[in-house]
Order: sequence, then structure tokens, then C-alpha cells
Amino acid sequence: MKTSSLVIDGQEYDNLSFTIGLGLAVASSVFIGSSFIIKKLALRKQISSGNIRASAGGYAYLKQWMWWLGLITMGVGEGANLLAYAFAPAALVTPLGALSVLVSAVLSSKFLDEKLNFLGKISCFLCIVGSVIIVIHSPKSEEIKTFKELTQKLTDYVFVTYVSIIIFMTIIIKLMFVPRFGNSNILVYLFICSAIGSLTVAFCKAVALGVKESIVGNNVNNISNYMFWLILLSCIVCIMIQMNYLNKSLDIFNTSIVTPVYYVMFTVLVIIASGILFREWEHMKFGDILGCACGFLVVITAIFMLNAFKDLQFTLRDLNINARHSRNSNDEFVVSLSRSRSR
Repeated sequence: MKTSSLVIDGQEYDNLSFTIGLGLAVASSVFIGSSFIIKKLALRKQISSGNIRASAGGYAYLKQWMWWLGLITMGVGEGANLLAYAFAPAALVTPLGALSVLVSAVLSSKFLDEKLNFLGKISCFLCIVGSVIIVIHSPKSEEIKTFKELTQKLTDYVFVTYVSIIIFMTIIIKLMFVPRFGNSNILVYLFICSAIGSLTVAFCKAVALGVKESIVGNNVNNISNYMFWLILLSCIVCIMIQMNYLNKSLDIFNTSIVTPVYYVMFTVLVIIASGILFREWEHMKFGDILGCACGFLVVITAIFMLNAFKDLQFTLRDLNINARHSRNSNDEFVVSLSRSRSR
């Protein structure tokens, strides 16, 4: 019996695999969005206990079971996201990560009493739209079958240059920008987190491929390969740095703002890292390049609005009231003008 199937980006997916991938992608967004809230609650509990805040260099949150629950929740979400790519096309899985922004916004308003103003909600929507545009037009990940092939790509001079730039910029931001703007500008900590996170994705993929190949491969033992352990160590270091600066950002800023900005910056930098790693930008069409540029502009506009107007107390009701006042003022002006003319 032949099962029904569909073709996306030149690859064939049967409906069962597509449904499983879709479910995993949605579940991933729910877990990741929830993890931000759980971590924020743990950090608030740490502050109420009189411990040093994470943003000030404190690590008392490591003793909080709730923080570890948030970390495990994020790990489950990332694992589900990784599995989703095996069942569904990347063109579907990656944009669905934007659902984590909505999940976090809803849960933060319910459990953290954090409110987004009207412009903030529009900015979150624009963050999602811009990210989806970028993902749709970005180069799709290439299939890599062996650990050796991936390690060759990781040691390619172009990717090594990207890693060097990321490390250099992280050190500069850590030394020059964190002391001055770390507690006032949300982009400082989240850039470090997202930049290092783009490296984490590449290293995690290599580790997962190495383990999988060692278990099911034909007489292949990557565990004895020094490159495997070097990549695993790099992966652990990147995850530790990423979680540290994410905790600092969550400790200072509202989750409803941290989540969309982190999602956008992380998604954009992962796409850039993947493009450099697999060199698929060379084969992009002009329409896709234009689409990516438009997506970047939307994202930049959204991030600017989130930061510039985050303290402005403004709702849709205020907009309606201002519209009525403006209409009444115009009516009064017309009446006064007609009276002056009649005289």
C-alpha cells in the first residue's frame, strides 16, 4: 500500500513523518517558551532570599531546583527541535520556533505580571514576521552523512574565521560594553548569548552525529577520535557561556522582551553560521537575497521599537481615546470656522 506524500524543497516527506515533525516543532516551542518563565521565577526566588543577583555575578541560582527544571525544560525543547528536522523540512521547523515568543509572552503575563504595551505587542509580531521572512529565504541546511565530513567543514578556514570573529567580538563586548551598558541595554548580554549559541548549534550537531555514527555505523568508533572530545568540550563551554548570559539578561529585563529579542538574534546568527559552514549563500537567487535583506530590516525595526518604547504606557484603548479627541477637536474647528464665515 502506497502512502501519500508531499515534496518540499526537492525532498519527499510522507504524511506521517510530516505530522511527527510538526508535532515535535510545536512541542519544542512550548518547552522552550516555558523554560524562560521557569528560570525567571527561579531567579526571582534567588533575589528574594537575599542572594547576589545573577547579573552581579552570583551563582546561587544553581542551588535552585526550579532553575534546573527550567534548564531541563529547555534541553527537552532543544532535543525535540533537533528531532523535528529529521521528520519535517527545515522550511517548516525553523519558523515554528517563533511560537516560543508567543508562549513566553502569554505565560509571563500570567505568572510574572509582566505587561507589554501596545507597541511592544506590535514589535513582537514584527519580530516573528521578520524571522519567518529570513528563514524562508535563507539557504537550507545541507545533509551531512558522516562525522568526518562535518569535522572537515568545521575546520574549514571560512568557518574558523567566523568563530574567531565571534570570539573576538564577545571579548570586546565583555570588556567594553558589559560594564557600561549591560544593565541598561538588552542587546549586550543577548548578543553574547546568541553569538555563542550559533556555535553551540554547530558543535551539538557534530557531537550528535558522532554518537549516532558510533552506535549504528559500520565499524566506526568516533569516541576514540580526539576531534570528538575537542568538539564536545567546545560544546560544553559554549553552553555554559550561553546559559550564564541568558540568566543575566533574564535577571534584569522582562521575559516578554528578552524572549523575542533572543529568538530573533539567535535565529539570525544561526542562519549566518549555517550559511558560512555549508557555503550555500553562493547559490542563492537574487529574490532570496532581497528577501533576507527585507527580513533583516523588519527585525531591526522591531528590536528598535521594543527598546525605544518599552517604558511607554500606551494601549489600544488610549489610541481610541486619542482618536476621539482628535475627531472632536476637528469638529470644533469646523464649527468655529463656519461660524466665523457666517459672520
